Amino acid sequence: MKCFRYIRSNLGLPYKVWYTMATTKSKEVVNRVLRAVSCIQHQCPSHQSVSKVIHPGAMPPTSGLVRKHSQKSHEREYAFEMACSTIRYGPGVTQEVGKDLVNLGLKSVCVVTDPNVAKLPPLAAALDSLSEAGVTYSVFEDISIEPTNESFEKAIQFAKSGRFDGFLAVGGGSVMDTAKAANLYLCHPENDFLDFVNRPIGKGMPILKQLKPIICVPTTAGTGSETTGVSIFDHKPLKAKTGIANRMLRPTLGIIDPLHMKYMPTNVATYSGFDVLCHALESYTAVPYQQRGPKPSNPSLRPAYQGSNPISDIWSLHALRVIEKYFKRAVFDADDFEARSAMHLASVCAGVGFGNAGVHLCHGMSYAISGLVRSFKAEGYSQEKALIPHGLSVVITAPAVFSFTAPVCPERHMDAAEALGADVSFVKKEDAGRLLADVLRKYMNDMGIVDGLEELGYQREDIPALVQGTLPQERVTKLAPLSVAEEELGLILENSLKVY
Repeated sequence: MKCFRYIRSNLGLPYKVWYTMATTKSKEVVNRVLRAVSCIQHQCPSHQSVSKVIHPGAMPPTSGLVRKHSQKSHEREYAFEMACSTIRYGPGVTQEVGKDLVNLGLKSVCVVTDPNVAKLPPLAAALDSLSEAGVTYSVFEDISIEPTNESFEKAIQFAKSGRFDGFLAVGGGSVMDTAKAANLYLCHPENDFLDFVNRPIGKGMPILKQLKPIICVPTTAGTGSETTGVSIFDHKPLKAKTGIANRMLRPTLGIIDPLHMKYMPTNVATYSGFDVLCHALESYTAVPYQQRGPKPSNPSLRPAYQGSNPISDIWSLHALRVIEKYFKRAVFDADDFEARSAMHLASVCAGVGFGNAGVHLCHGMSYAISGLVRSFKAEGYSQEKALIPHGLSVVITAPAVFSFTAPVCPERHMDAAEALGADVSFVKKEDAGRLLADVLRKYMNDMGIVDGLEELGYQREDIPALVQGTLPQERVTKLAPLSVAEEELGLILENSLKVY
């Protein structure tokens, strides 16, 4: 009873305050009780009324979690909208991109790539195609892997300095996201940089103008950026990751050429593959679209990330099944063309899924984890600066996240575990989170993922800062199947200090 009185008197305090107040022994007791509380009800501290909402396929209200909403039922969303870039897949299909640009009526194109890809055959193949089609171009390669507001600004200025009527991005997610941002601000010269950046860091203004055509040729199997209307970057003034999200940013065409996968380093294949995995898992377990709110006052204001829906579910589950069959093969054998081609398509499938459903806690916390990095450097990436690759920052909390979210929709967590290769024949609903977490740990251990946040340079005392860095990511964290506040985020991060 003393422990319950302690929690009752302290839950209203900011996480950093009550966490610091507790003794080590008290923390252990508090965490156990918090876990018990989390299996009963989670409520958003900014809302006053309770509405029990159950994920399709979840346990009945008396035995499952509930999600708290302040919206009245008539204010909730009632529709979802599927949008996706046109995708073309085929070995060697990059050779067609020049004619695609001509077919779009483009004569002068801004080609965006990175210094590494600039030396590799994928860019050479694309530029040869442009030359053969008579398309003039200028190449911009001064981008950052894990781009920042500063690297975006460089690309924007480059785009404004030329008379470009379209864009071609050849590279990974950082390249494609940079090209999207350059396109946006080239078409909106009157706007400030933060005008379109997601709230609360930016103003989150809607994009109403038609942008210039953009074709993306991904050279990694991970981000799915060739299918989405999202552009992510580090906002250096706040040491926070944020982005721009709007359907108008979606590429006109995604060229999926599996020949490019042979040039992907092992660690890049590993981390980008885990990004695919988490895209699929998070979109499949996101809050159902009809339980998200409020509904938009105008259809054009419906967000890109809308919650899980029947169509996104198909793409996400398919991606998980492909991952089960091909992920490890693609990582351990760069010459396994079948496996690397399959993972390239899995990235597209997961991109279609999360591009319309959204992601939630793993990605929400990853932005703080990567944004507050001190000294960690990953093999296979530039050693010039500390960097936690995106896929690594995402998956490092995945076992703790899905242990936490499973009680609200256990069937979905078991579906995911089964798609990833687990036997769920005799698994009870209450064990769904443990099962999926164990499956994830096995994948992570097999592919050499470090043992938790501690090996990325974080300690227990860093948890309050990581929590504060996550709070601005409401665009994605609110898509979790249950509401989370500072205390729950802190608990998940604490349980991610060690993974194995």
